[in-house]
Amino acid sequence: MIDSDKQKRQIDLLVATPRGFCAGVDRAIKIVELAIKKYGPPVYVRHEIVHNRYVVDELKKLGAIFVEELDEVPDGVPVVFSAHGVPKAVPHKAEERGLEYLDATCPLVSKVHRQAERQTAAGRHIIFVGHANHPEVIGTFGQVADGQMTLVETLADVAALQPEDPEALAFLTQTTLSVDDTRAIIEALQTRFPNIVGPKGEDICYATSNRQDAVKKIAEDCQLVLVIGAPNSSNSLRLVEVAERGGAIGKLIQRADEIELAWFDGVSKVGLTAGASAPEILVREVTTLLEEHFDIRTEKVKTTEENMVFKLPRGLEAA
Repeated sequence: MIDSDKQKRQIDLLVATPRGFCAGVDRAIKIVELAIKKYGPPVYVRHEIVHNRYVVDELKKLGAIFVEELDEVPDGVPVVFSAHGVPKAVPHKAEERGLEYLDATCPLVSKVHRQAERQTAAGRHIIFVGHANHPEVIGTFGQVADGQMTLVETLADVAALQPEDPEALAFLTQTTLSVDDTRAIIEALQTRFPNIVGPKGEDICYATSNRQDAVKKIAEDCQLVLVIGAPNSSNSLRLVEVAERGGAIGKLIQRADEIELAWFDGVSKVGLTAGASAPEILVREVTTLLEEHFDIRTEKVKTTEENMVFKLPRGLEAA
């Protein structure tokens, strides 16, 4: 927490654009809000709807109850599945219990699920690039039978692969990975297995790529980059890594009160961004705090325009 009477000094603040909410996160939050409006509280949500404590706390105030497993959802109440996606067994179990459910899975994650089904139906074993135990990875693995998919996280994992049939492989990726790291892993897979099949378009989502590009742009001019996001948010952690690779010190914060004044010693240019699950109100919170302690000169650095919007589930549009 900042607590200092030091005289204000000037700092240039480079604010990255795009930043913050992506279309998938915006859609997921709206699904919970509209479900509460339509059905009345409580509405249960399996897992954090998105990885952001502020967002989760605000939805709790409206009447959302967050649980880890479907067994914790009582009969007769609606349940929402998180933006990260769930294994097929989860909606099947909900149907068996007669639960009304709403699937807030990001459409770009759902696209990966469909690709997994198609590749295994074609007789290919899938090499999945992702982070172990991440909800999106668990959900994607749950789209196919056990043993039809192998996880790789590093180049060393690729080198250690011993598939039963090297000629019948496909690869897919988690949507929130480092663009550069993933490209290197895919190139290694294609070198080892020249006939491996991949998606026509990149699985890493547009928002992840855009936010990383924006951080690359500001990091080259900054000594310090603040990333607003949760410690369990994959895309936010990747932004910290991108900032550090660009030569800046990267700091992940959830709220402004986590900022430490010592970070700014000898710093004249600071970058600011937010992960795809972080609302803009937290960006304003950080800028307000910085303005209280420094003479801030703000510059918005825009690398691209985002206009993506995803449709809401049928039945919620008019809720």
